[in-house]
Amino acid sequence: MKNIILTGISFLFLCQNTEAQQKPQTEDDFYKIITLPTPEDVEMEVGGLTVLNDGNIATSTRRGEIFLIKNPYMIDNTPPIYKKIAEGLHEVLGLNYIDNKFFATQRGEVTTLEDKNGDEIIDSYKTFYKWPLSGNYHQYSYGPILLPNKDMLFTLNLDWIGRGASLSKWRGWMLKISPDGKMTPWATGLRSPSGFNINKAGDIFYTENQGDWVGSGRVTHLEKGDFAGNAAGLIWSGEKDSPVKLTLKDIPDTGEPLYDVAKSVPGIKPPAVWFPHTLMGISTSDILELDSPKNFGPFEGQMFVGDQGHSKIMRMYLEKVNGVYQGACFPFREGFSSGILRMKWGLDGSMFVGMTSRGWASTGKEKFGLQRMVWTGNTPFEMKTIKSMPDGFLIEFTEKVDKKSALDADNYSFNSFNYKYHHFYGSPVINNMKLKIKGIKVSDDEMSVRIVLDTLRLGYIHEVKMEGVLNSQNKPLLHNVGYYTLNQINSADAMIDLSVFGVKEKAMNHENHNMEAMKVASMPASAKRISKMPESWNNTVDQTITIGTKPGLKFDINNIQVKAGSKIKLVFENNDDMLHNLLIVKPNTVDKVGKAALELGLEGAQQNYIPNLEEVIYHTGILEPESSETIYFVAPSKAGNYTFVCTFPGHYTLMQGTLRVK
Repeated sequence: MKNIILTGISFLFLCQNTEAQQKPQTEDDFYKIITLPTPEDVEMEVGGLTVLNDGNIATSTRRGEIFLIKNPYMIDNTPPIYKKIAEGLHEVLGLNYIDNKFFATQRGEVTTLEDKNGDEIIDSYKTFYKWPLSGNYHQYSYGPILLPNKDMLFTLNLDWIGRGASLSKWRGWMLKISPDGKMTPWATGLRSPSGFNINKAGDIFYTENQGDWVGSGRVTHLEKGDFAGNAAGLIWSGEKDSPVKLTLKDIPDTGEPLYDVAKSVPGIKPPAVWFPHTLMGISTSDILELDSPKNFGPFEGQMFVGDQGHSKIMRMYLEKVNGVYQGACFPFREGFSSGILRMKWGLDGSMFVGMTSRGWASTGKEKFGLQRMVWTGNTPFEMKTIKSMPDGFLIEFTEKVDKKSALDADNYSFNSFNYKYHHFYGSPVINNMKLKIKGIKVSDDEMSVRIVLDTLRLGYIHEVKMEGVLNSQNKPLLHNVGYYTLNQINSADAMIDLSVFGVKEKAMNHENHNMEAMKVASMPASAKRISKMPESWNNTVDQTITIGTKPGLKFDINNIQVKAGSKIKLVFENNDDMLHNLLIVKPNTVDKVGKAALELGLEGAQQNYIPNLEEVIYHTGILEPESSETIYFVAPSKAGNYTFVCTFPGHYTLMQGTLRVK
């Protein structure tokens, strides 16, 4: 009997162990998120974050406070200790500790703060540098980042008036300020430059959000005199100390891809890496290079980029080809508690993450937060890098790949696409094209795969999907997608013999020409989208409804009441500067529909981001800014609260209203 019991226990353990082995691995298996508890009376809306020499950290908040946080690593499971050391400042969105003093970046100035008497309370506030303000709420200011020569970098957000504007001098610029307070304008074309940093080589990079003149999130290498794309800051390019020579009249507004425009307008700087909207994130924030991999996994030299709206951190690999930066971005870690603004390395190699939703909304539902990301020591099976080749890409892995699955072309898909460069807010995906694989070769050490494609497109984002590729233990990639921005063709290996791939021809199609920017796709009429009044209505409707849009992802009306079975004429007017659509969906199904629209991926633009679901009752198409569409429909016969919603990527969680059927 005893043996039977032991055998049963052993069998149970074996089953549990087998189940654990078969359970799909998640991000949490490799990178843990640890929450630093905050006192109930502390509204920790982190705007700035810095790590001190003793390992403690300091945070600044949007409410104008600065906190010293001791024991942030929660040694022996003891909680951190918070102490407010300064207050009364104006929305501090940047904080650094340099030469034994804090540099706090307020809206209108940089202030140095010192504790003179050693009681851990700031008692000296001195203005280091001032810039003018217009009073517009969108005039955020960021920095400083310390350069090797002790100069400091700052960036100034644009104002918000429908589209971005530069109402005060140097708004939309990066500035360099020396230790003695001398300011040098560095670059412009910036819209919302919350995140910027330098790499080991001393080169400067900044992150940008989708908006006017910005089709999608991106990271750009900024050199002195560069123009990164947003035209508003050029109002100051005529100043005597401006290193930028372009003027507003030099910038075309044609809707061509930014890379193509830059070829004809010297001085425009295309991004090093695009972060495709919703496919990666929706609002890039801070940027941080991994310079010490021993405590954070196999990604030395790569950068991590936060996202405010999606409460996530993404990973970016950069390479220089012909002196120009380009590279790939990958998903990395989701699930943070609020919208990410700041990221800093702790002394132990973990990453501190400061957050706020600020009313912008984020997938993390907390209003604010402070968390720490720790590597578990386990290495995920990932695409470590995507490197450009003259005829395709070299994809390196973190673990050995299964050769059979890696040689199967059906386990890959490649697409290339782009965005419009125009004054409107954001852009649909344009010029999407599938790429064909001509050959695959696995390296001898099985740590990389060489892919030969039929076409490479300069200035385009190349989507790399590897859904069926496994490692040597037959486990799938933790993340099977990456997006490579191709600015230069790598000719270092141009003499490769394609016969090793079983390919006879050696010619490679390198597309390098202007392509007409595609208009927003128009879907054919259907029973769910009737744009002409039915003849059976005899030119009469029971009710006409007009719905408009407002800035901030809002309809201009929240509630509408109709009678069941009534004939409705709905006029949707897009008064905003973003793309929008309008769907009417069944009660309690808006989340399902919104998520399905997101999952359309690159096909979304062609489908107007309308998922083919029965829950969608009626809809318009995607509307350009300052346009309208009229549809006709019969109100549902069943009473209830239906939802009207915009399902353009990133909009559905905020842009909703209620259609009450009586």
